[in-house]
Amino acid sequence: MGSVFVIAEAGVNHNGSLDLALQLIEKAAEAGADAVKFQTFRADTLVTPRARKAEYQQQTTNSNESQYEMLKRLELDRESYPLIVEHCRKAGIEFMSTPFDEESLHFLADECGVKRIKLPSGEITNGPLLLAAARKGLPIILSTGMATLGEIETALMILAYGYLNRSGKPDGQSLLEAFISEQGQAALRERVTLLHCTTEYPAPLRDVNLRCMDTMAEAFGVPVGYSDHTEGIAVSLAAAARGAAVIEKHFTLDRQLPGPDHQSSLEPGEMAEMIKGIRTIELALGRKYKFPALSELANRVPVRKSIVAGQDIAAGDVYHDGNLALKRPGDGISAIRYWDYLGKKADRPYRKDEQIDS
Repeated sequence: MGSVFVIAEAGVNHNGSLDLALQLIEKAAEAGADAVKFQTFRADTLVTPRARKAEYQQQTTNSNESQYEMLKRLELDRESYPLIVEHCRKAGIEFMSTPFDEESLHFLADECGVKRIKLPSGEITNGPLLLAAARKGLPIILSTGMATLGEIETALMILAYGYLNRSGKPDGQSLLEAFISEQGQAALRERVTLLHCTTEYPAPLRDVNLRCMDTMAEAFGVPVGYSDHTEGIAVSLAAAARGAAVIEKHFTLDRQLPGPDHQSSLEPGEMAEMIKGIRTIELALGRKYKFPALSELANRVPVRKSIVAGQDIAAGDVYHDGNLALKRPGDGISAIRYWDYLGKKADRPYRKDEQIDS
């Protein structure tokens, strides 16, 4: 992806309103995000009527309603999507949406034309959805909140199998073969990005563990990024500094709006500030090789030192610590050669502060 790919996670912060969704697109584009991401689901296929809310949802929404009732209110009807996709195109920002079931996956990939598929942490153990996503052949961004390394590896096995096999039912042997094959590993490196994530809203700083990004990158050899559920922008900036390929951050028009995710989201000004910080960091990170930057080359002569006469020196005098000195500018014999001259004889006279030239 090159530079850090920033996803403004609008999620369900449209509160089921198309007008609010369109405003979120505009503000995400103005903030400089690369993509704005929604969530595509049907409450009827996502949860059972008896499913309880997560603790943070209990605190941010009506505690008397079920998770099903909450999600039903937050659905976007399918007729809204062409308008949303077109609005993204006009705003110059990539449309993304997270599918929570195979029907939604097919809808997004086949009818909405998404360029990449983002799968959430809760679906990392949903083998059929992982397989169907990989068989679309699109790049996949997979969040890893709540997951162990073993669960992540299993998910990657399924993705590798799906990329290599457009049909067939996987089993333990075929999954392993796909995962360890050169073609499977190449497909994962080229098309899969893992996002480190702490699935709590807001995520406590003590549980962020950004070093896990390094662990996943070393373990699986794929690009790694960060899905940020913390308050503020500091952790996203830190993740960018650690080399995150993708940063995903919840985004709202107003944290005071009703709904489960608004309170842990950035408002437009904050999103813009975060993205500006990320762009500054990635510019400063540059390349890993140590060599003089073009901007500093001209300063080598003014700030480095040359070997000069520390006092008047007559021809034939022996150079020693008392009659040699190291002073700016550095356009003479480099100070690094100082010891080479100790004990040598001057072949001509020098005045104090004159550069030694032989």
